[in-house]
Amino acid sequence: MTTTAPTPATTPGPAVTTPTATVRPTGAGHARGRTSADPRVDVDRLTDVLLGRYADLRRGARDVVAQPRFQRVEGLTVPEHRARVLDQLRTLAREGEVLRAFPERLGGADDHGGSLARFEELVAADPSLQIKAGVQWGLYASAILHLGTERHHDRLLPGAMSVDVPGAFAMTETGHGSDVASIGTTATYDPATEEFVIHTPFRAAWKDYLGNAGQHGTAAVVFAQLVTQGPDDPRPVDHGVHAFHVPIRDAATGEFLPGVGGEDDGLKGGLNGIDNGRLWFDHVRVPRADLLDRYGSVAPDGTYSSPIASPGRRFFTMLGTLVQGRVSLDGAAVNAAKLGLVVAVTYGNQRRQFAGASPTDEVVLLDYGEHRRRLLPLLAETYAATFAHEHLLAAFDDVFSGRDDTPDSREELETLAAALKPTSTWHALRTLQTCREACGGAGFLTANRLTSLRADLDVYVTFEGDNTVLYQLVGKRLLARYASQVGGDPAVMARLVAGKAADAALHRMPLARAVQTLVDAGDARRSAGQLRDPDAQRDLLADRVATMVAELAQALRPARRATPEVAAELFDAHQHELVEAARAHAELLQWEAFSRALDVVPDAGTRQVLTWLRDLFGLTVIERNLAWYLVNGRLSAGRARTVTSYIERLLLRLRPHAQDLVDAFGYGPEHVRAEIATGAEAARQAEAREAQRAARASGTAPVPEPKPAR
Repeated sequence: MTTTAPTPATTPGPAVTTPTATVRPTGAGHARGRTSADPRVDVDRLTDVLLGRYADLRRGARDVVAQPRFQRVEGLTVPEHRARVLDQLRTLAREGEVLRAFPERLGGADDHGGSLARFEELVAADPSLQIKAGVQWGLYASAILHLGTERHHDRLLPGAMSVDVPGAFAMTETGHGSDVASIGTTATYDPATEEFVIHTPFRAAWKDYLGNAGQHGTAAVVFAQLVTQGPDDPRPVDHGVHAFHVPIRDAATGEFLPGVGGEDDGLKGGLNGIDNGRLWFDHVRVPRADLLDRYGSVAPDGTYSSPIASPGRRFFTMLGTLVQGRVSLDGAAVNAAKLGLVVAVTYGNQRRQFAGASPTDEVVLLDYGEHRRRLLPLLAETYAATFAHEHLLAAFDDVFSGRDDTPDSREELETLAAALKPTSTWHALRTLQTCREACGGAGFLTANRLTSLRADLDVYVTFEGDNTVLYQLVGKRLLARYASQVGGDPAVMARLVAGKAADAALHRMPLARAVQTLVDAGDARRSAGQLRDPDAQRDLLADRVATMVAELAQALRPARRATPEVAAELFDAHQHELVEAARAHAELLQWEAFSRALDVVPDAGTRQVLTWLRDLFGLTVIERNLAWYLVNGRLSAGRARTVTSYIERLLLRLRPHAQDLVDAFGYGPEHVRAEIATGAEAARQAEAREAQRAARASGTAPVPEPKPAR
């Protein structure tokens, strides 16, 4: 095997070696079991498929990420890291084409989907830079864009876009995170001065965890309960949560403005290039014009008006305009999982450990069954998540471009984002941790990036909506959709649920399970043939979702007429089932996205390998939930055993293609920046094997100690 000699980086950047060309592992481990008749993966064409609709924009963003000046430097102090990221952000504003989502007349491109596609790629440079960019343009500036009107755009967006005005997104409070509707900060209108008085009435109402609030931010979009007192009614009226643009610091001195205070959040478990902090307001006055009033406005005399009459609908419409944060986190998390798998699979194809059948050669890690079991199902899920994200990104662009902007499409987008963001962010953490362990001690070295990526991605499961809370939102939407399908008629619902219950009882009967056994006739190949049928896989995945939702609907039906206390207790008793139904729904969405993607793969060999990978994903999901399928009679014991045995067969089929499948992610060594993924391990192994071969050939190799005679 030939390798390219690594050369030290000559520009400021991570202290790792970077090869001048990508090293593709070869040899017995990489090609184990492959024959000339086996399918091949067309890596370059598969890369095009994975990059999707915005391939050119993603490649352009990766060109930016490849530059050391945008990359993370490990070992910096927190102040150094923060300063570097702020400088990178301003450089991106000047050079990086990061303003695509904003209006053309202000220098943008009105390209919402393309903007997120580029933004998601920044995670390969430094997750702190990606999130800092998200705070500035995806939250602060986007709140002005989507919640303000044209006069706000003209006045406030130029400074936000250029980072002349670093901004914070002041929604979350210490006492209220995901429950935005209950935040404590108030904005009370004073008609005498035509100003809003922003006030934090108690400590739990401090705005918390805000990027740019700890040090750099000079303004914030502050979410507060809007209170007015109209001319015809002396009583104050709370109109719910609205957004206000509020200056918070003097740009020249960095000092808080009068009435504004706060503190730095300090050292965090990750993302320490971002200056997260807290803010409070003591009767801070802002002009009436600084209410971002697209969805609710206040006249000079205090009269409130809104184009959306329902307060609840108005609230969810306002929050729905900010869904892009969840969309981008979904994509960035998938990219982080890809980086981890590139490192672990490449290392697993080069690292040798323990003697095997050969008396002279140790075994490549990926040739061990358990190593394949650890990594390849995660690879399959990463492909599924990639294709599902492409679907989410298209739905997002359809809504925000105006091509398909209806209340129903917005709700569908919100539900899709709430399903996929938790699934992909939890998957990224699990993948990075498994990849770290699969690389042994080398994976624990900061130079190989896995520990840093894992630490930075940890908070992705919490911000932009706590994952468990988002799954609850999805579960409630599934229940609402189920109710609409039955017309909301309790009698119809009861009959459908009874039918589902009878169906489940039928599945659980020994006779029904015997049918599967008879069909399989003791032939594992016939059973496997049933399981690899895509219609059978989809039926198993979809039936689980439908049954769980129907059973939930039946269990929660008494809450319709119960007191609020009893209804809350009933909901709490079934909260776990609600979350699990949402998780099952998300997995079905990913499987369906993967299956649709197979239709656009032009090369037959690549399509065959991806079909195996899709089957591995689907059957791994089924295997994780075998208890449900057995208890509910959807699988016989024999066919359940076949799920696991067929997974093992798929792992062997996919083993020769593992390197191609991670190479197709399209990341070069300048993006991965992990020493153990450069070919250095392969060079070490080759050197060791050659030294041992030479010693054996020369007769100087020591012989093993004789075994004692019995």
